Formats: sequence, C-alpha cells, structure tokens
Amino acid sequence: MEINKQIEKAKQGDQVAFTFLLDYYWNEVYGFMLKRTENETNAEDITIETFSKAFDKIATYNSEFQFNTWLIAIAKNVHIDLLRKKKSSLFVEITEEEDQQAYNIADTTPSAEDELITEQNLSRLLQFIKELKPHYQEVIQLRYFQEMSYQEIANKIDEPLSNVKIKLLRAKKLLAEIIQNKR
Repeated sequence: MEINKQIEKAKQGDQVAFTFLLDYYWNEVYGFMLKRTENETNAEDITIETFSKAFDKIATYNSEFQFNTWLIAIAKNVHIDLLRKKKSSLFVEITEEEDQQAYNIADTTPSAEDELITEQNLSRLLQFIKELKPHYQEVIQLRYFQEMSYQEIANKIDEPLSNVKIKLLRAKKLLAEIIQNKR
C-alpha cells in the first residue's frame, strides 16, 4: 500500500515522504483537534507540533497501530501538555483508559528543539534566528513574533500551506541545531 511505502521512506529520512504524510493526514488530525479545542489557532499549533513529534519519533512507530491512530494519540498528548502548561481551568474529559492508551502509543516529552528554543532569552534567540536562511527567518518571525496562522503565512509568502508547515518544522530543527552548536 502507498501509505506504508511512504512511512518506510519517511523512516529513512525522506523529506518528500514526510511532506506526503503531512498532506495526507493533516486534515484528519487538524479536524480532530478543532473539535476538541474549538479554537483554530490552538488546533493548528497542536497539529504542527504533532507532526513535528511524529517525524522526530517516526523510527518508534509501531505498524500494529494505524498511522492515523498513532498521530491522533500524539495529538491528544500534545493537547494534554498544552492544557497542563496553561494550567487551564477548562475541564477536558479524558478517560483514564484513553489517557493511558495515548501515552503508551506515543512519547510526549517536549522535543529537544522545543526545550532548547524555549530556554533561550529573547536577545540570544534573535541572534540565533539571524543565522537561519532568510526564508526560514521569515516563517519563524511571522509565526512566533507576529503570531500569524499557517494560512495567513501561506497567503503572505504566496506558497502552499503544506510548504509553510514543512518550512516551520525545518526552521525549528535548524534553530535548535544552531543553539546546540553555540553552547
């Protein structure tokens, strides 16, 4: 089956396969999170974070599970982590079993990139961002400093939505590598 081929290629680090999987599953994960969060921005953030974590951990993907089940489990965990971080008073209905099952399927610790990037102070972070190629600087700037949605960024830079998502994933990874090398 085509999907299994793409998953295997992605496990080998094939960027085209990552893009294919992101395009193929984006609407399903995004739609699921939109129902849960009832907030487009949060649903987008959780979805991009989900794919980022999935691609970081794709080697651990167990084909006993459907790939979309694995992605949804990661998305649930990203959402739970987001709620914990916000110490939100919103009540989220998560059954013990569902919670446990989600954690069994996917590791949810923040990625090394997330931790590195968040612990930088702003002036150092801006210095590091300047070391990225201009097109990566632009998407980071639009997303994190102007807080634009992925669609707004796609419109602004006149590129397809999937390109914007991939650029942001790569930009975060490159930024983390720069930070790591400066330590």
